[in-house]
Amino acid sequence: MSDHKFSPPAAASVETVLTHGGRVPDEQFGFVNTPVYRGSTVLFKTLADLDAQSQRYLYGRGGNPTTEAVEAVVTELEGAYRTKLVPSGLAAITIALLACVKAGDDVLITDCAYEPGRTFADGYLTRMGVSVRYFDPRIGAGLAELMQPNTRAILAESPGSLTFEVQDIAVLAKVARAGGARLIVDNSWATPLYHRPLALGADIVVHAATKMFVGHSDVMAGTISTNEECWADVERIRTLLGFFSSGDDAFLVARGLRTLAVRMKEHQARALDIALWLERQDEVSRVLHPALPSHPDHAIWKKNFTGAGSLFGFVLKPARREAMAAFVDHMRIFGMGFSWGGYESLCLPVKMGKARSVKPWPQDGNLFRVHIGFEDLDDLKADLAAALARYSAAR
Repeated sequence: MSDHKFSPPAAASVETVLTHGGRVPDEQFGFVNTPVYRGSTVLFKTLADLDAQSQRYLYGRGGNPTTEAVEAVVTELEGAYRTKLVPSGLAAITIALLACVKAGDDVLITDCAYEPGRTFADGYLTRMGVSVRYFDPRIGAGLAELMQPNTRAILAESPGSLTFEVQDIAVLAKVARAGGARLIVDNSWATPLYHRPLALGADIVVHAATKMFVGHSDVMAGTISTNEECWADVERIRTLLGFFSSGDDAFLVARGLRTLAVRMKEHQARALDIALWLERQDEVSRVLHPALPSHPDHAIWKKNFTGAGSLFGFVLKPARREAMAAFVDHMRIFGMGFSWGGYESLCLPVKMGKARSVKPWPQDGNLFRVHIGFEDLDDLKADLAAALARYSAAR
């Protein structure tokens, strides 16, 4: 067995935390990575142990060393009290909301929120007697005018993963605190490497770990990180609902986290390169990337973020749906899929539909969302250039 036991310095960098966090080789016979623990039954040695239920693990649904390895890293990155790994980003959102409300309460949700989260709020929270309202993502301190005595939760997503409005989390947190509500923030786009909502006053941070944390498009996962005040409620709801992530899934999340810092740097640089290139194309009427000076929320992004993610949007000049099909149907490198965060580039036509309810989407062109992966940039530009030519011809 190895005698080495990693003891990070008090102010270890994120790169060091990602490389070593959650790993205790001395507890795993010296093996570098925490192995996959598969199991449901945990044995007790004596009746006294069973009665006390004080041993580290009681039953598989509560977690195991593999899931805890992931939770330890994310907790450190987010500056959280505790973190729980759950089966999906949607599970993280639903648990977080349910941990904050009961029948008769009110919830405010940003109008650019992840659409499945909206569906849960409209289709389930309303059925259990919770009123659900939406707010303009750029409302800022004006959110205070929407607060009601029974408002108990505010859900923000900064930036929105379809339309990329950036919300000032510190401002929203101040409003939430004054009104006795908890602020939940979806931080999937920037990850805690580039944005730390808890430090800005948020109470709960959720991630679609499927995306940037995993980074390989091969497993579904979510995380919920909280301050100390919210932890008991979140863990109570998770336990009641029976949400649990397997050791196999947790191992793949842990694998992805080890390279998150280097992947985020590369994704950021590549996405900005493509975004700047798109701004110069005749068919493109607008590029929606918070790190670009042309973005209306660029100042908020510069204030609260230290970097940018792989995902952004762009709007093409108005055209028939046949032109949209011509754009995406014959791409040779960009795939068309709903997720993002992997090594492969994606391009998705976006239909706003019911994804907005407060303010109509103001752009009159066709919206596309792209995730920039690790292919050669010249190859990606050539693929986009050919798509733009097909779009122009079909307009």
